[in-house]
Amino acid sequence: MDLFDYMKEVNEKEDAPLASRLRPDSLDSIVGQEHILGKDKFLYRAIKADKLSSIIFFGPPGCGKTTIAKIIANTTKSNFKQINATTAGKKEMEEAISEAKISFSMYKKKTILFIDEIHRFNKSQQDYLLPFVEDGTVILIGATTENPFFEVNKALISRSRLLELKPLSYQDIENILDRAIKDKERGMGRYEVEISKEAVEFISKSTDGDARSALNALELAILTTDISEDGKIHIDTNIVSECIQKKIVKYDKDGTNHYDTISAFIKSMRGSDPDAVMYYLAKMLYAGEDIKFIARRIIICAAEDVGLADPNALSIATNAFLAIERVGMPEARIILAEAANYIACAPKSNTSYLAINEALRFVEENRDFEVPKHIRNANFTGEKDIGIGLGYKYAHDYENHYVKQQYLPDEIKDKVFFNLTDMGFEKSIKDYFNKIKKDR
Repeated sequence: MDLFDYMKEVNEKEDAPLASRLRPDSLDSIVGQEHILGKDKFLYRAIKADKLSSIIFFGPPGCGKTTIAKIIANTTKSNFKQINATTAGKKEMEEAISEAKISFSMYKKKTILFIDEIHRFNKSQQDYLLPFVEDGTVILIGATTENPFFEVNKALISRSRLLELKPLSYQDIENILDRAIKDKERGMGRYEVEISKEAVEFISKSTDGDARSALNALELAILTTDISEDGKIHIDTNIVSECIQKKIVKYDKDGTNHYDTISAFIKSMRGSDPDAVMYYLAKMLYAGEDIKFIARRIIICAAEDVGLADPNALSIATNAFLAIERVGMPEARIILAEAANYIACAPKSNTSYLAINEALRFVEENRDFEVPKHIRNANFTGEKDIGIGLGYKYAHDYENHYVKQQYLPDEIKDKVFFNLTDMGFEKSIKDYFNKIKKDR
């Protein structure tokens, strides 16, 4: 490399965006993805040992797919070739495969072929890669923001290990921002920056786990803010909101607005107002609330406020929780909206809620009563001689699989905890009980 090439490379590094300059250059400097990059996890071990097989990374933008690929490039003894599927055609692939064949046949050196945005390749382009992945000519590392089961050749998937990269947590983003502000060599440390805790939190919540977007926002905020009289650049939430182009919502996860909003959300579902439910759900999502927290509140409302009036509500709420874990944002908003709307529109009953609370209060305030002998567990020799298990009536032996029988202890045999209403499906349960009891 001559002096001009060297200076060109230096200038390009200095002029590169903050997100590019601050890209981790070693495994131990990566933030997040501990589920695959923890020191005892598969990918960490494979990279350290330089024993990679074909891999397809999938996950949202800015979570580290390209970063991990570049670290592999820096650590592997194999040749490393990168192609971006948005711009590359068949010619580039043929050249990469040809180089890989020569490298292996002449030097016994493998080639790792990294294809960014692999979902952009059409079927024929993906099919072209298949035999070379299968015979080991190249070790494929694909990266995609899409679901690989829908967008990547099934044959390629079957010959690769799928690794999901998750959105970075709020804390991960805050750690990256802190590193960027302090790093004098590659980050913004050469500037005297004071950024408020609220501004850091606003960036972390507004960028949906995307480190690139967070760093871009930070860089723009610093470079477009004048130096104050004290010689420092002061960054607050108003400045970063302009840089992200997202307005500030009064919503502090540890403060009054947080509790007021979630309270309004729950009460709107209970009160059967889906429009209000959508407003408060949107407000929470916009402010970066944890989607699992929202889903848990929907589950609780389904059990507490809908209950047996529509037993399907709890199943829908629970399945919504499982679905958002698998899908993540931004699509999780649709799943949460469907579940919350179902709860809002469902008939309401708090029968189960009242029943368990009354039973718990009763148990707490009264002495323990003995279980009637006829419904005790009679497993040991001689127990029936003292009446244990004697006289028990097996419900399935009777008409309608019901028989009148005492289950509560003698002292409280007429105690009632559970009172069915005429709401929704609960009325059907009530009518059923009334019928079978009347028949007996």
